[in-house]
Amino acid sequence: QVQLVESGGGLVQPGGSLRLSCAASGVIFSVYAMGWYRQAPGKQRELVAGISSRDSTNYADSVKGRFTISRDNAKSTVYLQMNNLKPDDTAVYYCNTGGRWSRDGYVRGDHWGRGTQVTVSS
Repeated sequence: QVQLVESGGGLVQPGGSLRLSCAASGVIFSVYAMGWYRQAPGKQRELVAGISSRDSTNYADSVKGRFTISRDNAKSTVYLQMNNLKPDDTAVYYCNTGGRWSRDGYVRGDHWGRGTQVTVSS
């Protein structure tokens, strides 16, 4: 059974930083692409960043240059380093796996974590 557990969310002021973690179990982590998504109130869930099994990455235009996705296969964990946070980044952030890597980047799979809340406010 695949389990994804996110952590690291919280309240931060504009311009601040957070690092999200997603610990995976029940999968051979190293062979799977991973993705971070977010959903703000009243909006659709959107891809924030993806990383392939070979460490190729893709990002939403809104976070390019501010967010960095990485993975540690030894710990079965994917990270999302978020810098220069803005109020528009406020959302619940979800980890996803089971998808695939395409020439356009990560394509979502069927496995989701429960999410972690990120609030950017002064």
